[in-house]
Amino acid sequence: MKKLIALMSLSFVVAAPTFAAKNCEELKSEIAAKLDAKGVKGYTLEIVSNEEVKDQKVIGSCEAGTKKITYKKD
Repeated sequence: MKKLIALMSLSFVVAAPTFAAKNCEELKSEIAAKLDAKGVKGYTLEIVSNEEVKDQKVIGSCEAGTKKITYKKD
């Protein structure tokens, strides 16, 4: 059982960089689809560089971690 847990943990560590390397527009679309499916209305998703992130809520990372996707309730 411990080996299974260790293997699962390792797979998340190995897969984590893959998520950050995603194309920003693709990831933004996926996030929007999930929010829409949950019935979330009146929001804005924005792709910004790391330097532009201030007090926004960051909900995604893309382009090898150089950009973030931020969420704002309208």
